[in-house]
Amino acid sequence: MKTDCHSETESLTPAAAARARSGDLLPTLGLFTTTMLVIGGVIGSGIFRKPGVMMGELGSPGLLLAVWLLAGVVTLFGVLSNAEISSMIPETGGQYVYFERMFGPFIGYLYGWAAFAVIQTGSIAALAYVFAEYSTQFVALPEVSPSAAAWAIHLPFIGDVTPLKEVGLKCLAGAVIVVLTTVNYLGVRFGGLTQNIFTLAKVAGMCLLALLAFSPGAGGTVANLATPSPSIHKEGVALLVAIVAALQGAFWGYEGWVKASFVAGEVREPQRIVPKATVLAMLIVTGVYLLVNVAYCWVLPADAMATSKLVAADAAERVFNGGGKLIAALVMVSTFGAINGVILASSRVYFAMARRNVFPALLSHVHPRYHTPSASLVVQAVWCVALVFSGTFDTLTDTLIFVGWLFYAAGAYGVFVLRRKEPDTPRPFKVPGYPFIPAAFVIFAAAFLAVTIYNDVTAYRAAVAAGKPSLINCAFGTSLVLLGTPIYFFYRARRSGT
Repeated sequence: MKTDCHSETESLTPAAAARARSGDLLPTLGLFTTTMLVIGGVIGSGIFRKPGVMMGELGSPGLLLAVWLLAGVVTLFGVLSNAEISSMIPETGGQYVYFERMFGPFIGYLYGWAAFAVIQTGSIAALAYVFAEYSTQFVALPEVSPSAAAWAIHLPFIGDVTPLKEVGLKCLAGAVIVVLTTVNYLGVRFGGLTQNIFTLAKVAGMCLLALLAFSPGAGGTVANLATPSPSIHKEGVALLVAIVAALQGAFWGYEGWVKASFVAGEVREPQRIVPKATVLAMLIVTGVYLLVNVAYCWVLPADAMATSKLVAADAAERVFNGGGKLIAALVMVSTFGAINGVILASSRVYFAMARRNVFPALLSHVHPRYHTPSASLVVQAVWCVALVFSGTFDTLTDTLIFVGWLFYAAGAYGVFVLRRKEPDTPRPFKVPGYPFIPAAFVIFAAAFLAVTIYNDVTAYRAAVAAGKPSLINCAFGTSLVLLGTPIYFFYRARRSGT
């Protein structure tokens, strides 16, 4: 089989072939693969864990489904707002490029730095760790002695790092990151094919689980779906706080919908395909999430669901013996596909930053044979593996949920900014219901951020009162983002020759 540049570019347009000969990334992704990239990047492990925690907050199957639907609608508002911008700016790097155009190079850089420091890399590390955790259902992983596992390194403001604790899990998680980085190193089509296979497998598995839950012998009843918990009943402010807490779980399940914009430069007809793929993907994800949650509620009474740590496994065990292992396999398939999607997409952000001379020039390298951002992929993998062995990625990603939503709100507000700054720029896709849909998303995001700050400060005060002071997550996350500021000004000074 031929692998030279000529053979790879035979099916491309003349403009794309010229890009290939110049050593640029290749626009080879179509609507199906781009849609699978978004679906696969969004559906990870949250849908298999969060519904039980959310039921513990709400105590009502009806409220649970309403929260998942509300989160889906709010996310869709953000998707529609983002789609207008992606149709205007069909460039590799996605959100980083958008923020640079909307608010200037510094804000764009802060988003890219946050993505590299922990938002995307932390997500890869966490997903890989979940994959390794569920693999223990099928194979025993090696561990070191307790004394070696207890060896720790203290990091200021973060805490103790124990790199040898659960070393078997960490080695497997690191190996998965390396394998999938290699897959994407060898070509975007190869990475896209992997994404298609695992996304189809996870969606099919989730639909099969729902189908089995509704089968006559599964033991599910309408009463389970319609009866709230007799022990969890909140009203007034307590109910509002519970809904916000449940929304945080649902939003984690919907996290990652911007992935298609990261690879826009490698999508055929990106101005048409990227917005269409993102909207289509999120409609599918919302439908699948609602179906699976109805299946959980159909099989499990509200109290049983509220006390379940692994609600999908418990629901599957109700359906048939050995269902827990089926769910473990499904979670592994789901997280494997999600890791691949995040690796493929996120590396393009750092690539775009390097092309704009705000990150090390090495990261702008395109492999001459495979036409992938090879250096960006390798550096991303090294940092992800380091996060896995540090064991701190859960803390870091928790603190940056706040920052992620701050950028989501800014992105939707950017629709208004660009309509004012660039009224004549072609917009192949315009957000329907303008200005109400982007305005509604911005208002909701602002309220969500305000409640998050309140909850973080309340939790901090409670920890101080108990003699165990902790971090204020939103403040810590914002500080981590701002830590990248010196790098930006270093590169800006170097560009200006000072």
